Amino acid sequence: MGMMPAFDDSAWQVVDLPHDWSIDGPFLPIYASGNGYAPGGQAWYRRHFKISSADRGRLVTLELDGVYDNSEVWLNGYLVGGRPYGFESYTCDLTPLLNFDGDNVIAVRVDHSRIADSRWYTGSGIYRNVRLVLTDALHLEHWGTFVTTPVVTGSSATVQVETEVDNGSVKGSPFTLRSDLVAPDGDVVASLSTGGAVVSGTSQALVQRITIPKPQLWSPDSPAMYTLRSRLSDAGGVIDETTTPFGIRTIAFDPNHGFSLNGVPTKLKGVCIHQDGGSVGTAIPIQVWERRLRTLKTLGVNAIRTSHNPPAPEFLDQCDRLGFLVMDEAFDEFTPGKNKWVEGLNQGLPSRFGYNEYFAEWSVRDISDMVRRDRNHPGIIMWSIGNEIDYPNDPFSDPALGNNYKPGNPPGTDMVKWGRPLVAVVKAQDPTRPVTAALASVAMSNAVGFAQILDVDGYNYQEPRYADDHKQYPARVMYGSENKHDYQSWLAVRDNPAISGQFLWTGIDYLGEAKAWPERAGRAGLLDLCGFVKPLGRFRESLWSDHPVVYICAARQDRGGEGDPKRPRGMETWNWPAGTSLTVACFTNCPQVTLTLNGKSLGTRLRSQAVDGALKWEIPFAPGVLRAIGQDGGRTLCDFSLKTAGAPASIALRPDITSLQADGKDVAQIEFDVLDADGVRVPDADQELTFALTGPAKILGIGNGDTTNSEAPKAPRHRTFNGRGLAIIQATTTPGPITLTVSAPGLKTATLQLQSHG
Repeated sequence: MGMMPAFDDSAWQVVDLPHDWSIDGPFLPIYASGNGYAPGGQAWYRRHFKISSADRGRLVTLELDGVYDNSEVWLNGYLVGGRPYGFESYTCDLTPLLNFDGDNVIAVRVDHSRIADSRWYTGSGIYRNVRLVLTDALHLEHWGTFVTTPVVTGSSATVQVETEVDNGSVKGSPFTLRSDLVAPDGDVVASLSTGGAVVSGTSQALVQRITIPKPQLWSPDSPAMYTLRSRLSDAGGVIDETTTPFGIRTIAFDPNHGFSLNGVPTKLKGVCIHQDGGSVGTAIPIQVWERRLRTLKTLGVNAIRTSHNPPAPEFLDQCDRLGFLVMDEAFDEFTPGKNKWVEGLNQGLPSRFGYNEYFAEWSVRDISDMVRRDRNHPGIIMWSIGNEIDYPNDPFSDPALGNNYKPGNPPGTDMVKWGRPLVAVVKAQDPTRPVTAALASVAMSNAVGFAQILDVDGYNYQEPRYADDHKQYPARVMYGSENKHDYQSWLAVRDNPAISGQFLWTGIDYLGEAKAWPERAGRAGLLDLCGFVKPLGRFRESLWSDHPVVYICAARQDRGGEGDPKRPRGMETWNWPAGTSLTVACFTNCPQVTLTLNGKSLGTRLRSQAVDGALKWEIPFAPGVLRAIGQDGGRTLCDFSLKTAGAPASIALRPDITSLQADGKDVAQIEFDVLDADGVRVPDADQELTFALTGPAKILGIGNGDTTNSEAPKAPRHRTFNGRGLAIIQATTTPGPITLTVSAPGLKTATLQLQSHG
């Protein structure tokens, strides 16, 4: 048995954590479409370690940020913890069962054998970070620090620090808690020391109020991060120390004026994001998130919805540092469960098992832990208790649904029964932020009172309800919690001060929730699976960004709807069959645009002539250079060109970095393109490339953005899509030179030199 210390694990595969075994495939149509046709299964992880007898009397805790799913943690053959919810962070106390100066064995069992347990790709395994933490018996409680800024003015800010001190010793212990507030530049700007005593086996919460002069306020445009440094001391000196990043800012939601940050009305220009990283699955290096988030930032995105589960802690850290407002979401279902499609989206018979089977027992504890873990992030502005819990007849129903009412389904009033305890525990852990949910059927939620238990109501795809509901519920705060990309949905927010913002479905293409095989992913993102910006993303950039934007894409006129700016699709290519009639769509925020083909003007359009946010030209294809020039009067603000590409001739490699840390974590993200003889990317190139890597590094994942691609991400051969792709290379713990060579028959080989430093 895998949990027993004497079990022989010498032949087991050695893996690095975080680890997602599902992303290694094989991807097959026999698996569930909801999970991206990826395998699941059961697995054990084992780790041998030693603890010195010098640490006897200390507390030893294992912290796990996420294990998917139904995890059990065993120490030396004894069960010490676990969690059914695969998105939850939790801890296990190892202290009573440790062998000091002897061998200890941690064994983690993961059971994802029922793979159709989610509507999107989840991955399998210990896919987030794990830490072994040693503290004294008297220590700062895990997730026990809570920083708020109850008073903020232009001249000063009051920072309130609540700190839980836990005493696991057999006697009462006096202590001193020193709290230092460290400014973004590293200087200590304020400090306070407070004494106390904790009875054996209990904890004590201390509240300190500290004033900071001339605070730097956190905002998306200026994400200034402070640090709380907490030091716990007894008579012998410092015995525990933690750091807590935080930001100084104020938030407010108003039923008539929407959302305000630091007193400034601010529209939420948001996107929904699932947690997979394309070719790396759910074991995502933070550098991958940083590249994606920075790209979204350039498109004008200022808000993220964590659809539909608690994210990794480091993802929220990155949102804080880059300046994203966050809607932190707990669940996709209450109980009973939702449909999880197996044979394709809305096809065949769904499964209905999953977290709903544990919801009654675990949900209050799970959402409480989520809030305690995440409440110091300044970017978080709302806690969401659920996504589309009120989806009609999936599973709840009510007469308010009219002809769609199914009296045999669970009553909609059960949503209130299950929702009230969640709202209560969220407010108990954090009274400073509103509680919300993303509503799919506001009519049913209104009728049963579910919408009324929320502080802020999210409307999914229900823009036509805004005006009437604002009149009927004048005290209700509303925003779009999930929305289409079309122009009219944005106008419903932009031109209505009462609506706080919108969250597009989605920011990035994501694995799972797939249509029939071979489709393995949802393709509604502004970015594709590799993080490349799609035409849909450029359309949003023209609406949301502050910098000048002009962009063109083309679609065949005989492909009905492909050039419709309400669904601004098209291709970033100027390679078409001779004589093809094309619709060229232009997305811009410039006052006017001139379109030229091979230097000849095809006309100038004013932005005011745009239909549903896009300018259009109907033209026949001719090879050469199609150029859009964004102008203000006679002044050129920006331009964008599409060039006809010739035959594939070479491979280009474009790394984000060339110097890596030899820490087993750092990655280089390398974009690869197939180019013609003039260096133009060949957008229709479908080439199989061979990747050869030497030196202290490994291929973590290779992808091309194609949602139908089923190649193994770590395989040394991979096809291009749209003439490009992305390779992610991870350093080992050994320093040294790294060489990546990419080749294909008939193409000039590309070689890239990297260096890993100790």
